[in-house]
Amino acid sequence: MTILTDRFGRSFPYLRLSLTQACNFRCSYCLPDGYQADGKSRFLDRDEVLRLVRAFAALGMRKIRLTGGEPSLRKDLPQIIEAIAAVPGITRIALTTNGTLLPRHVGVWRAAGLTALNVSLDSLDAQRFHAITGHDRHAEISEGVEMALGLGFDSVKLNAVLLRGVNDDELPNWLEFLRERDLAVRFIELMRTGDNADYFARHHLRAQFVEEQLVAAGWTLRQRASDAGPAREFQHPDYRGRIGIIAPYAKDFCAGCNRLRVTARGDLRLCLFGNFGIPLRPLLQSDADHETLVARIATQLHLKSAGHGLHEGNTGITPHLASIGG
Repeated sequence: MTILTDRFGRSFPYLRLSLTQACNFRCSYCLPDGYQADGKSRFLDRDEVLRLVRAFAALGMRKIRLTGGEPSLRKDLPQIIEAIAAVPGITRIALTTNGTLLPRHVGVWRAAGLTALNVSLDSLDAQRFHAITGHDRHAEISEGVEMALGLGFDSVKLNAVLLRGVNDDELPNWLEFLRERDLAVRFIELMRTGDNADYFARHHLRAQFVEEQLVAAGWTLRQRASDAGPAREFQHPDYRGRIGIIAPYAKDFCAGCNRLRVTARGDLRLCLFGNFGIPLRPLLQSDADHETLVARIATQLHLKSAGHGLHEGNTGITPHLASIGG
Protein backbone atom coordinates (compact mmCIF):
# COMPACT_ATOMS: atom_id res chain seq x y z
CA MET A 1 0.00 0.00 0.00
CA THR A 2 1.25 3.51 -0.84
CA ILE A 3 1.83 5.70 2.21
CA LEU A 4 1.67 9.48 1.90
CA THR A 5 4.98 11.06 2.90
CA ASP A 6 6.46 14.53 2.50
CA ARG A 7 9.98 15.79 1.78
CA PHE A 8 10.71 16.00 5.52
CA GLY A 9 10.08 12.29 6.03
CA ARG A 10 6.72 12.71 7.77
CA SER A 11 3.96 10.20 6.95
CA PHE A 12 0.24 10.93 6.93
CA PRO A 13 -2.18 8.19 8.04
CA TYR A 14 -4.70 10.72 9.45
CA LEU A 15 -7.19 12.97 7.64
CA ARG A 16 -9.31 15.68 9.25
CA LEU A 17 -12.36 16.16 7.05
CA SER A 18 -14.69 19.10 7.64
CA LEU A 19 -18.34 18.39 6.83
CA THR A 20 -19.61 21.94 7.36
CA GLN A 21 -18.46 25.40 8.38
CA ALA A 22 -21.76 26.04 10.16
CA CYS A 23 -21.82 25.99 13.95
CA ASN A 24 -24.61 26.51 16.48
CA PHE A 25 -22.28 27.89 19.17
CA ARG A 26 -20.80 31.36 19.61
CA CYS A 27 -17.50 30.53 21.30
CA SER A 28 -15.59 33.62 22.34
CA TYR A 29 -12.33 32.38 20.79
CA CYS A 30 -13.80 31.25 17.47
CA LEU A 31 -17.21 32.63 16.39
CA PRO A 32 -18.23 35.20 19.02
CA ASP A 33 -20.89 36.63 16.68
CA GLY A 34 -22.13 33.21 15.56
CA TYR A 35 -21.86 31.54 12.18
CA GLN A 36 -22.51 33.79 9.19
CA ALA A 37 -23.22 32.00 5.90
CA ASP A 38 -20.97 33.28 3.13
CA GLY A 39 -23.23 32.48 0.16
CA LYS A 40 -20.64 30.24 -1.49
CA SER A 41 -21.28 26.76 -2.88
CA ARG A 42 -22.82 24.06 -0.73
CA PHE A 43 -20.70 21.74 1.37
CA LEU A 44 -19.55 18.35 0.11
CA ASP A 45 -22.40 15.85 -0.24
CA ARG A 46 -22.22 12.23 0.85
CA ASP A 47 -21.12 10.88 -2.53
CA GLU A 48 -18.33 13.48 -2.76
CA VAL A 49 -17.19 12.62 0.76
CA LEU A 50 -17.11 8.93 -0.09
CA ARG A 51 -15.05 9.45 -3.26
CA LEU A 52 -12.64 11.61 -1.30
CA VAL A 53 -12.20 9.04 1.47
CA ARG A 54 -11.69 6.22 -1.04
CA ALA A 55 -8.88 8.19 -2.67
CA PHE A 56 -7.14 8.88 0.62
CA ALA A 57 -7.56 5.25 1.68
CA ALA A 58 -5.83 4.20 -1.54
CA LEU A 59 -2.89 6.32 -0.37
CA GLY A 60 -2.63 4.63 3.02
CA MET A 61 -4.94 6.85 5.05
CA ARG A 62 -6.30 4.81 7.98
CA LYS A 63 -7.94 7.33 10.30
CA ILE A 64 -10.65 9.85 9.40
CA ARG A 65 -11.75 12.57 11.80
CA LEU A 66 -15.02 14.29 10.92
CA THR A 67 -15.06 17.92 12.00
CA GLY A 68 -16.83 21.20 11.29
CA GLY A 69 -17.95 23.80 12.23
CA GLU A 70 -20.29 21.47 14.01
CA PRO A 71 -20.60 18.19 12.06
CA SER A 72 -23.68 17.00 13.96
CA LEU A 73 -25.66 19.72 12.14
CA ARG A 74 -25.46 17.44 9.08
CA LYS A 75 -28.67 15.42 9.06
CA ASP A 76 -26.94 12.77 6.96
CA LEU A 77 -24.10 12.30 9.46
CA PRO A 78 -25.08 8.67 10.32
CA GLN A 79 -25.13 7.78 6.63
CA ILE A 80 -21.75 9.45 6.07
CA ILE A 81 -20.22 7.51 8.98
CA GLU A 82 -21.70 4.25 7.71
CA ALA A 83 -20.37 4.84 4.18
CA ILE A 84 -16.86 5.67 5.41
CA ALA A 85 -16.84 2.63 7.70
CA ALA A 86 -17.31 0.41 4.65
CA VAL A 87 -14.23 1.78 2.83
CA PRO A 88 -11.41 -0.80 2.80
CA GLY A 89 -8.38 0.35 4.76
CA ILE A 90 -10.19 2.79 7.06
CA THR A 91 -9.82 1.45 10.58
CA ARG A 92 -10.78 4.46 12.72
CA ILE A 93 -13.55 7.02 12.33
CA ALA A 94 -13.53 9.82 14.89
CA LEU A 95 -15.87 12.77 15.38
CA THR A 96 -15.23 16.14 17.00
CA THR A 97 -18.44 17.76 18.22
CA ASN A 98 -19.70 20.36 20.68
CA GLY A 99 -21.83 17.57 22.15
CA THR A 100 -25.24 19.21 22.22
CA LEU A 101 -26.84 16.36 20.24
CA LEU A 102 -25.03 13.52 21.99
CA PRO A 103 -27.96 12.38 24.17
CA ARG A 104 -30.15 11.97 21.07
CA HIS A 105 -27.68 10.65 18.52
CA VAL A 106 -24.50 9.19 20.02
CA GLY A 107 -25.92 5.66 20.00
CA VAL A 108 -26.86 5.99 16.33
CA TRP A 109 -23.38 7.27 15.42
CA ARG A 110 -21.75 4.42 17.31
CA ALA A 111 -23.95 1.85 15.57
CA ALA A 112 -23.10 3.40 12.20
CA GLY A 113 -19.41 2.74 12.76
CA LEU A 114 -17.99 5.67 14.74
CA THR A 115 -15.01 4.45 16.78
CA ALA A 116 -13.80 7.54 18.64
CA LEU A 117 -15.39 10.69 20.02
CA ASN A 118 -14.00 14.12 20.95
CA VAL A 119 -16.28 16.58 22.71
CA SER A 120 -15.51 20.26 23.23
CA LEU A 121 -15.99 21.18 26.89
CA ASP A 122 -14.08 24.30 27.82
CA SER A 123 -15.11 24.31 31.46
CA LEU A 124 -16.55 21.98 34.09
CA ASP A 125 -18.41 24.96 35.53
CA ALA A 126 -21.80 25.45 33.84
CA GLN A 127 -21.80 29.24 34.20
CA ARG A 128 -18.31 29.59 32.77
CA PHE A 129 -19.21 27.23 29.96
CA HIS A 130 -22.22 29.43 29.13
CA ALA A 131 -20.05 32.54 29.13
CA ILE A 132 -17.47 30.96 26.79
CA THR A 133 -19.86 29.31 24.31
CA GLY A 134 -22.92 31.56 24.45
CA HIS A 135 -25.13 28.55 25.23
CA ASP A 136 -26.45 27.01 28.43
CA ARG A 137 -26.03 23.39 27.29
CA HIS A 138 -23.56 22.07 29.85
CA ALA A 139 -26.01 19.57 31.38
CA GLU A 140 -26.91 17.96 28.04
CA ILE A 141 -23.29 17.67 26.99
CA SER A 142 -22.31 16.13 30.30
CA GLU A 143 -25.17 13.64 29.98
CA GLY A 144 -24.05 12.74 26.47
CA VAL A 145 -20.44 12.19 27.56
CA GLU A 146 -21.54 9.80 30.29
CA MET A 147 -23.67 7.93 27.74
CA ALA A 148 -20.73 7.70 25.35
CA LEU A 149 -18.55 6.14 28.04
CA GLY A 150 -20.89 3.14 28.08
CA LEU A 151 -20.95 2.54 24.32
CA GLY A 152 -17.57 0.91 23.81
CA PHE A 153 -15.76 3.64 21.89
CA ASP A 154 -12.03 3.12 21.40
CA SER A 155 -11.60 6.52 23.02
CA VAL A 156 -13.65 9.37 24.43
CA LYS A 157 -11.84 12.69 24.80
CA LEU A 158 -12.81 16.15 25.96
CA ASN A 159 -11.25 19.27 24.45
CA ALA A 160 -10.75 22.41 26.53
CA VAL A 161 -9.14 25.53 25.08
CA LEU A 162 -6.86 27.15 27.65
CA LEU A 163 -7.94 30.73 28.28
CA ARG A 164 -5.95 32.99 30.58
CA GLY A 165 -8.18 34.62 33.18
CA VAL A 166 -11.18 32.52 32.14
CA ASN A 167 -10.64 28.81 32.83
CA ASP A 168 -6.95 28.54 33.74
CA ASP A 169 -7.66 27.71 37.41
CA GLU A 170 -9.64 24.53 36.79
CA LEU A 171 -6.93 21.86 36.79
CA PRO A 172 -7.83 20.58 40.31
CA ASN A 173 -11.45 20.11 39.23
CA TRP A 174 -10.38 18.30 36.05
CA LEU A 175 -8.13 15.98 38.03
CA GLU A 176 -11.01 15.02 40.31
CA PHE A 177 -13.24 14.50 37.24
CA LEU A 178 -10.65 12.13 35.73
CA ARG A 179 -10.04 10.08 38.85
CA GLU A 180 -12.68 7.44 38.03
CA ARG A 181 -13.50 8.14 34.37
CA ASP A 182 -11.78 6.30 31.54
CA LEU A 183 -11.38 9.24 29.19
CA ALA A 184 -8.87 11.92 28.31
CA VAL A 185 -9.12 15.68 28.57
CA ARG A 186 -6.92 17.63 26.19
CA PHE A 187 -5.90 21.17 27.04
CA ILE A 188 -5.42 23.11 23.81
CA GLU A 189 -3.31 26.23 23.67
CA LEU A 190 -5.27 29.12 22.17
CA MET A 191 -4.15 29.76 18.59
CA ARG A 192 -4.05 33.06 16.80
CA THR A 193 -6.32 33.13 13.72
CA GLY A 194 -7.14 35.78 11.18
CA ASP A 195 -9.83 37.48 13.23
CA ASN A 196 -9.01 36.96 16.92
CA ALA A 197 -5.84 39.05 17.43
CA ASP A 198 -7.18 41.12 20.34
CA TYR A 199 -8.74 38.11 22.05
CA PHE A 200 -5.50 36.16 21.62
CA ALA A 201 -3.49 38.96 23.21
CA ARG A 202 -5.79 39.00 26.26
CA HIS A 203 -6.25 35.27 26.83
CA HIS A 204 -3.34 33.33 25.34
CA LEU A 205 -1.69 31.04 27.89
CA ARG A 206 1.23 28.75 27.08
CA ALA A 207 0.26 25.09 27.44
CA GLN A 208 3.56 24.60 29.23
CA PHE A 209 1.81 26.19 32.24
CA VAL A 210 -0.34 23.06 32.65
CA GLU A 211 2.35 20.58 31.64
CA GLU A 212 4.68 21.81 34.38
CA GLN A 213 1.94 21.35 36.99
CA LEU A 214 1.28 17.80 35.79
CA VAL A 215 4.93 16.77 35.90
CA ALA A 216 5.29 18.24 39.39
CA ALA A 217 2.28 16.15 40.50
CA GLY A 218 3.76 12.90 39.22
CA TRP A 219 2.10 12.59 35.81
CA THR A 220 4.25 10.90 33.16
CA LEU A 221 4.29 11.11 29.36
CA ARG A 222 2.76 8.22 27.40
CA GLN A 223 4.11 6.86 24.13
CA ARG A 224 2.33 8.38 21.11
CA ALA A 225 0.60 6.12 18.58
CA SER A 226 1.53 6.60 14.90
CA ASP A 227 -1.97 7.78 13.95
CA ALA A 228 -2.58 9.82 17.10
CA GLY A 229 -3.42 13.50 17.05
CA PRO A 230 -1.01 16.24 18.14
CA ALA A 231 -1.48 15.85 21.91
CA ARG A 232 1.31 14.87 24.31
CA GLU A 233 -0.66 12.61 26.65
CA PHE A 234 0.11 12.12 30.34
CA GLN A 235 -0.99 9.43 32.78
CA HIS A 236 -0.92 8.86 36.54
CA PRO A 237 -1.38 5.56 38.45
CA ASP A 238 -3.98 7.12 40.76
CA TYR A 239 -6.27 8.23 37.91
CA ARG A 240 -8.24 6.25 35.31
CA GLY A 241 -8.32 9.27 33.01
CA ARG A 242 -5.50 10.86 31.04
CA ILE A 243 -4.51 14.42 30.17
CA GLY A 244 -3.32 15.58 26.76
CA ILE A 245 -1.50 18.80 26.00
CA ILE A 246 -1.72 20.40 22.56
CA ALA A 247 0.91 23.12 22.35
CA PRO A 248 1.17 24.51 18.81
CA TYR A 249 3.70 27.15 19.90
CA ALA A 250 6.05 24.58 21.42
CA LYS A 251 9.45 23.92 19.84
CA ASP A 252 9.32 21.18 17.16
CA PHE A 253 5.51 20.89 17.39
CA CYS A 254 5.25 20.46 13.61
CA ALA A 255 7.99 17.83 13.42
CA GLY A 256 5.48 15.15 14.39
CA CYS A 257 2.70 16.30 12.05
CA ASN A 258 0.85 13.27 10.65
CA ARG A 259 -2.42 14.75 9.40
CA LEU A 260 -3.85 16.46 6.39
CA ARG A 261 -7.07 18.44 6.15
CA VAL A 262 -9.87 18.85 3.64
CA THR A 263 -12.35 21.70 3.97
CA ALA A 264 -16.11 21.35 3.74
CA ARG A 265 -15.94 22.52 0.12
CA GLY A 266 -13.23 20.09 -0.91
CA ASP A 267 -9.96 22.01 -0.66
CA LEU A 268 -6.92 20.06 0.52
CA ARG A 269 -5.05 21.99 3.20
CA LEU A 270 -1.54 20.83 3.97
CA CYS A 271 -1.43 22.90 7.17
CA LEU A 272 -4.06 24.37 9.48
CA PHE A 273 -2.37 27.74 9.01
CA GLY A 274 -1.28 27.37 5.40
CA ASN A 275 -1.51 30.08 2.78
CA PHE A 276 -3.31 28.10 0.10
CA GLY A 277 -5.79 25.32 -0.59
CA ILE A 278 -5.68 22.73 -3.36
CA PRO A 279 -9.14 22.22 -4.95
CA LEU A 280 -10.15 18.57 -5.11
CA ARG A 281 -13.87 19.02 -5.68
CA PRO A 282 -13.75 18.97 -9.49
CA LEU A 283 -12.46 15.39 -9.21
CA LEU A 284 -15.18 14.32 -6.74
CA GLN A 285 -18.04 14.33 -9.24
CA SER A 286 -17.51 10.90 -10.77
CA ASP A 287 -16.04 7.54 -9.79
CA ALA A 288 -14.22 7.63 -13.11
CA ASP A 289 -11.89 10.33 -11.75
CA HIS A 290 -10.59 8.14 -8.89
CA GLU A 291 -7.09 7.56 -10.28
CA THR A 292 -6.67 11.22 -11.24
CA LEU A 293 -7.81 12.26 -7.76
CA VAL A 294 -5.36 9.87 -6.10
CA ALA A 295 -2.55 11.25 -8.25
CA ARG A 296 -3.43 14.87 -7.46
CA ILE A 297 -3.37 14.22 -3.73
CA ALA A 298 -0.12 12.25 -3.89
CA THR A 299 1.72 14.93 -5.85
CA GLN A 300 0.90 17.81 -3.48
CA LEU A 301 2.87 16.72 -0.44
CA HIS A 302 6.09 18.33 -1.70
CA LEU A 303 4.38 21.69 -1.07
CA LYS A 304 3.96 21.05 2.66
CA SER A 305 6.17 23.31 4.76
CA ALA A 306 8.32 22.19 7.67
CA GLY A 307 6.13 24.18 10.08
CA HIS A 308 3.52 26.87 10.54
CA GLY A 309 4.23 30.59 10.81
CA LEU A 310 2.38 31.29 14.05
CA HIS A 311 5.50 32.48 15.83
CA GLU A 312 5.83 35.20 13.21
CA GLY A 313 2.14 36.10 13.45
CA ASN A 314 1.35 34.43 10.12
CA THR A 315 -2.07 32.77 10.45
CA GLY A 316 -2.39 31.91 6.76
CA ILE A 317 -5.85 31.90 5.20
CA THR A 318 -7.64 30.55 8.30
CA PRO A 319 -10.05 33.28 9.49
CA HIS A 320 -11.32 31.18 12.42
CA LEU A 321 -11.12 27.54 13.46
CA ALA A 322 -14.71 26.75 12.40
CA SER A 323 -13.66 27.41 8.82
CA ILE A 324 -11.46 24.32 8.68
CA GLY A 325 -12.15 22.22 11.77
CA GLY A 326 -9.20 23.07 14.03
